[in-house]
Amino acid sequence: MKRKRSLLLIPLVVGAVLVAPQAAHADDASYRTLSTASNPDWMRSLPDSRSLSALSIPGTHETLSILGGSLTQTQENFGESAATLTAQLTAGIRMIDVRARVNSGNTFTVHHGATYQNANFDDVLTKLSSFLSAHPGETVVLRFKQECTGELGSCTDASGQNGFTDIFDGYTARYPGLFWAPSVSRTAKASVPTLGAVRGKVVLAAMHGPRGGNFAGYGLSQFSGWNDGSSTYVQDNYTVSSVGAIATKRDQVRRFLDVTSAADPSLMYVNFASGSSLFAQPYQVAGGSLGVQGVNPFLLIYLNEGPEVHTPVVRTGVIMLDFPGGGLIDKIISYNI
Repeated sequence: MKRKRSLLLIPLVVGAVLVAPQAAHADDASYRTLSTASNPDWMRSLPDSRSLSALSIPGTHETLSILGGSLTQTQENFGESAATLTAQLTAGIRMIDVRARVNSGNTFTVHHGATYQNANFDDVLTKLSSFLSAHPGETVVLRFKQECTGELGSCTDASGQNGFTDIFDGYTARYPGLFWAPSVSRTAKASVPTLGAVRGKVVLAAMHGPRGGNFAGYGLSQFSGWNDGSSTYVQDNYTVSSVGAIATKRDQVRRFLDVTSAADPSLMYVNFASGSSLFAQPYQVAGGSLGVQGVNPFLLIYLNEGPEVHTPVVRTGVIMLDFPGGGLIDKIISYNI
């Protein structure tokens, strides 16, 4: 009987090992050291004529996801009410990814799935406004998404509220001049702008529904085909089925980086370095685990390698990161000099 009990426990123990968080790569220049970078004005010296598409831009995936445990957290926690956003902007992050729940009073709260991230959309816009007022040579690109599906593990929007785009329009009206107007016109998507046209402003790249879907009349026309996951100009293979599959994700990021570097600089590319599943959680995909190299350290090594190893990268496009390190942020920005 005793032996039978121990045999019955084996699958439970194995399951616990698979689900339990495993040690990730140690904090270093690529991973979990965002505060070691300080680039609050890196765009200021770039020519007004340069297109946003020609830039190399560090970004964050699920920018304000700092709560909820290892399955949910994607960024270092520098404070709630979007204080974490300010830390990222100061480090040099210039594309952000914000997910919203429709709340009572026709307002948005920031969520990652079912987890409220102790920040509201007013917090986000206030922090963006303050940063851009203090650093008018910069611009911030925003991917905005309706988060709630009402399914298990997700959130549910409050009932009896205005439509998602109507609520969004209410915010843009309350923050006049913060958004680059052609990207939030509601009537037509905009072409990719030059830096001079958008200094001191937020550029909406895309606005998505809860199951993908691209809201017409908002964002940039180049991303009209960006719904959920990957598209022509976006690599977002976000399901990484296991720690072993991190190698596949690394290769997807590398291949898209090479495509971006060789492509027409008038085209804007967005490369998500992030990914997750129950068996490969965000911090593991970013930093590595169980002897498997994470995407972040791989990226920094790849970007630093010379022509004797591979064709050098000349432009990264936008790279959306989980738990970025200061050295990786600095390296991406360095391509703009």
